[in-house]
Amino acid sequence: MLLLSIATLFAACKKDVAPDGIDYRQEMRTLVQEISANARGRDADFIVIPQNGVPLLSTTGEPSGPLASDYVAAISGISQEDLYYGYDKDDKATPASETSYISSYLDKGKAAGVTVLVTDYCSTPTNMDDSYNKTEAAGYIGFAAHERNLNAIPSYPATPHRVNADTVTQLAQIRNYLYLINPADFGSRQAYIDAVRATNYDLLLMDLFFNDESTFTASEVESMRAKANGGRRLVICYMSIGEAEDYRFYWNKDWKVGKPAWLRKENPSWKGNYKVWYWDAEWKKLIYGQSDSYLTKILDAGYDGVFLDIIDGFEYYEGLK
Repeated sequence: MLLLSIATLFAACKKDVAPDGIDYRQEMRTLVQEISANARGRDADFIVIPQNGVPLLSTTGEPSGPLASDYVAAISGISQEDLYYGYDKDDKATPASETSYISSYLDKGKAAGVTVLVTDYCSTPTNMDDSYNKTEAAGYIGFAAHERNLNAIPSYPATPHRVNADTVTQLAQIRNYLYLINPADFGSRQAYIDAVRATNYDLLLMDLFFNDESTFTASEVESMRAKANGGRRLVICYMSIGEAEDYRFYWNKDWKVGKPAWLRKENPSWKGNYKVWYWDAEWKKLIYGQSDSYLTKILDAGYDGVFLDIIDGFEYYEGLK
């Protein structure tokens, strides 16, 4: 009993906290808008796609609320995971009530001219087919990922859904996409590049780094724009802005939870990923606006845009209140 009491006390002491007076949703909108403004200051056509966190599309957080117009103006698309498959378990259908609720936000964005991407996690061919059919019927662009680690190119279907040989220069033109941010299973960076070039997807979502080592170069990014059938694709770079990752270039080995103050608890589902006070000025400097910021490296490498993850980080802090 004494050991249990000590353990309980220790857990209570380790409970995370957040400063009072923070509008967590608006702070996330603001961060996305600042990233967009910074990037579009260099490239007016730069694409910005936040993943998840769709209640940010509404000023009230409800589907029926007014459109968050400044936020919508700052983004080119929105992406949602698990809409039809994977919400409770991979390769399992998402509850219809959840699909309907999330879709009400996605449709709000779509009506405002925002391209909607959907990543479902399913591996059974019938489920993958169903995912693609449902996303198409809803007017969204889908990707059925057979691995949640996003470390492989699906072998099914044999060709991308709605495959085409078009040259794609705008997000609104894409008919399919490949989400391949984890290159760990590729023997070399050239093997990764060659595998991508052998596909005919309209858009590639990839990481800035090959296996957390050096960044892909501008010439390598340019080479991956080529489809195997002669068309051209968009290449978008992944960047997490709601969590810090201890395998990234910006990580200081002396950091620990609470030092710096904006570095918070480790995500129990993803080792090495830590919650952050994403509204903190020091965190923002790591993300954009400095010569060595994450976004600057993405722009220097010539990507067509950025794919922003952990947008739903506001939910974590709301849950602490």
